[in-house]
Amino acid sequence: LTVENTKLIFPSTIVEAGLAIENGKIVKIAKDVNLPRADLRLNCRGLLTFPGVIDSHVHFRDPGLTYKEDFSTGSMAAAAGGVTMVVDMPNTMPPLVDSESFKTKVEAVKGKSYVDYGFLALLSSENVNKVSKLAGILGFKLFMADFSRKPVTDDFLFNAFNVIKNLGLPVAIHAENPEDVLVLTEKVKHEGKKDIYAYTSARPGYVEAKAIIRVASISEKVGIKIHICHVSSREGIKVLSEIKGKGFKNITCETCPHYLLLSIEELNPALTAFKVTPPLKFRHDAEALWKGVNDGVIDTIASDHAPHTHNEKFKNDVWEASSGFIGVETLVPLMLTQVVDGRLNLNQFTKLLCENPAKVYGLYPLKGCIKVNSDADLTIVKLGVEEKIKASKLHSKTGFTPFDGWTVKAKPVYTIVRGMVIMENGEIVGKPEGKLVKPINKNLHPSNH
Repeated sequence: LTVENTKLIFPSTIVEAGLAIENGKIVKIAKDVNLPRADLRLNCRGLLTFPGVIDSHVHFRDPGLTYKEDFSTGSMAAAAGGVTMVVDMPNTMPPLVDSESFKTKVEAVKGKSYVDYGFLALLSSENVNKVSKLAGILGFKLFMADFSRKPVTDDFLFNAFNVIKNLGLPVAIHAENPEDVLVLTEKVKHEGKKDIYAYTSARPGYVEAKAIIRVASISEKVGIKIHICHVSSREGIKVLSEIKGKGFKNITCETCPHYLLLSIEELNPALTAFKVTPPLKFRHDAEALWKGVNDGVIDTIASDHAPHTHNEKFKNDVWEASSGFIGVETLVPLMLTQVVDGRLNLNQFTKLLCENPAKVYGLYPLKGCIKVNSDADLTIVKLGVEEKIKASKLHSKTGFTPFDGWTVKAKPVYTIVRGMVIMENGEIVGKPEGKLVKPINKNLHPSNH
């Protein structure tokens, strides 16, 4: 396979060249005339070629919650949206907590995925003693405000981080301080509030900031890598900016399109379907997050794709509505629209959605880059094409997206996974031959400057 007549988007340069692919790997990067002859040649005139986009935060609900989504529908949505690899979260049924549930998960998704995938294991007081035997995962996920389990104390964090230290794997953290969430939730419920604003006021920005300070100080002391998921607030980004400014090397962070592009002031308060955790915040929070993106404080952008059924999402009471919505298929078009609109440049896009996710999870340079010997994962797009996002046309099992009806100005044209054309012009044309990906290098740090 050759990819010809294209512009290759690297983290710091843009090069007019082509690629040759053999046995799933990139074997040559050269001007078209110098490429070897190939059976299949893709003429990508007018298209941009990125390293395959990695959505490093999805919930594909497999096994056990597959009435919401499964690895087949979720990965189709990913491929349709120009995503070549996903990192799937462990809060399934059963959750991924030990070697046994890892095997269950691997079997459950085998032969279903149209894109490559990696798994995080859950980290909680119940399984902390079993995790050292876990092989094949990319890292751990810690939900700080998960009230179905024992509270996350500083003692627990210190002990758990020490156990994980020897594995060299990162911990992805949902950072909202549990004590504050409990107190504020009680208060807001007591006042009888149950619209979308109530949820935001029960989990304000300082709750995120406090949690980040706690985990950052303990992880720095122990010496492990942590990755703060879905940063949503001005306070959260301010704290991260200060921590990184002090030279804390082992902390990275992510935000999501919905925190950058939506704000609570613009929503109808009755729309409980917009509930997501952490909740959507205010315009000043979105602006602070954009500044964080452009200052290099934010390392990755991911969808936090979290499907639920229509009945679970649409309730009259925000406290009863399920939290989260789909996003893997709209991630690339939405973020490339920001490039067209001048809020982001092509090189930043490559860092935030390709290179840095691969570095956070120890996959670089197998994934996340266009280099000879790297996996031939490519996201090939056309900029400047206007299309409307239609929830009904997306590939997920459940349809709610907050971006329904939004106009995007970019379209993924080809999704190539290890040299296989999986999606062409919106159609899934490949087979479900996605593979489980394991870390290859645990000593990587994103570079944003």
